[in-house]
Amino acid sequence: MLDTPLAKVPTLSLADQARDPDRFAADLGGSFRRFGFAIVADHGVPQDLIARAWRQTEALFALPEVEKRGYFVEGAGGARGYTPFKTEIAKDAKHVDLKEFWHVGRELPAGHPYADEMPANVWPTRPEGFRDTFLELFQAFDTAGDKLLSAIARDLGLAPDWFDPAVKDGNSVLRLLHYPPIPADAEGVRAGAHEDINLITLLLGAEESGLELLDRDSGQWLAIKPPEGAMVVNVGDMLQRLTNHVLPSTTHRVVNPPVERRGHSRYSMPFFLHPAPDFMIETLPQTITAENPNRYPTPITANGYLRERLVEIGLIKK
Repeated sequence: MLDTPLAKVPTLSLADQARDPDRFAADLGGSFRRFGFAIVADHGVPQDLIARAWRQTEALFALPEVEKRGYFVEGAGGARGYTPFKTEIAKDAKHVDLKEFWHVGRELPAGHPYADEMPANVWPTRPEGFRDTFLELFQAFDTAGDKLLSAIARDLGLAPDWFDPAVKDGNSVLRLLHYPPIPADAEGVRAGAHEDINLITLLLGAEESGLELLDRDSGQWLAIKPPEGAMVVNVGDMLQRLTNHVLPSTTHRVVNPPVERRGHSRYSMPFFLHPAPDFMIETLPQTITAENPNRYPTPITANGYLRERLVEIGLIKK
């Protein structure tokens, strides 16, 4: 089997944003325009917190199947808690994905206006300290995401704080992913070709090979291999829609490993950064030109769009 060629996605340092925000914004926007992806080092999520989160993620998925299934919320679209192996399917795919996952969402105070659209978190009784670890990690991802959105806004000619009200109390989700060892004759792949639904995705754990993007220029699949500890960031469909495809949401997948790695699990932690449920996704005027007419004349709320997409990938029924 030939090795998949490597995507030449540049590695940017989020530390550069404070020194030269315009340059960082242009570099991030340039990487997104070319690949729909960027690699971001020095992202500010503490390494000791990440190491603790990995240990607890492994411990969580090592629990007995019957115990994990006790945290599966029937009919909730996998919004919180556990989603069993072989539940999610990529849009138009023939086989379900070879993965199981756990979702942590934003903690809202009692009586919050979004409480109906954003369900309460489900917390396992073990591993010990799970809740504290992942609330802390959620907050750290949130902070990094706000900085990246500020750069995106600047790159689009918007005020650097343009996204702040859109994502305040946003419906973001931290997903803990486990791709178990797979037999040589497994049907399907760990994650079928898909695009993400949200504004941007911040991903830890892509150092283990498998993540590939579909290059628009060549039509080739290219492997993404970030340096140790760096974050992979990609554009989601909500941001693509908002920017009239100026920032493209790129098809990507997680392929099965080579034979010698099939006995190993793969873990990753994507943070799907969403706006608030009532945020109106309406094409930004500056992205509409004679060459790029408005593809989406009818706006839609973030929650309405999310529901449409969850039906497509089999997480909720119509």
